[in-house]
Amino acid sequence: MPHVRELGDAQLVVAVGRFQEDALAEVYRRHGAVVYNVARRVTGDAGLAEDVTQEVFLRLWNHPERFDPARGTLRSYLLTQSHSRSVDVVRSESARARREEADVRGAVATGGDLEREVWEFTVADQVGQALASLPEDERLPITMAYYGGYTYREVATKLSEPEGTVKSRIRSGLRRMKHVLDEFEVREP
Repeated sequence: MPHVRELGDAQLVVAVGRFQEDALAEVYRRHGAVVYNVARRVTGDAGLAEDVTQEVFLRLWNHPERFDPARGTLRSYLLTQSHSRSVDVVRSESARARREEADVRGAVATGGDLEREVWEFTVADQVGQALASLPEDERLPITMAYYGGYTYREVATKLSEPEGTVKSRIRSGLRRMKHVLDEFEVREP
């Protein structure tokens, strides 16, 4: 077999599919800097860009079959992955920051009302239990949509499922959660 530096990108992906670490290292050598640069530009943060870059190459390692050379070059595939994941990270970070800000505002507005905080933690725990009681095919899309900040269409794309199926599973899961939550008897203070 020729040395990995002599292989084309499509051949390298085949070698990655055979778990040849040197092939992945060569893909990273060729494309790692541009994948990182796209992630850095979108996220605006070196640490997040490093995480995105690592995730892009880990995805290639775990799922090399997702690259289709008939649809474009390996570089464009990796850059698309980097951009998409970077946007996801920015949205997630933004949602996290909004939640934290709302928590701070809520604590200030309630004056740190301990009874209220205990009630909110109890409700959050019950929601977590209700969510955990769902089958995976309902729990995952709900988690992605409500905790990850993804739209139904984005959830469908990420799960490789039709959008209608994802919407149905979310609605079904939310109905199940409501039933479980109705069994809890926690009253607002």
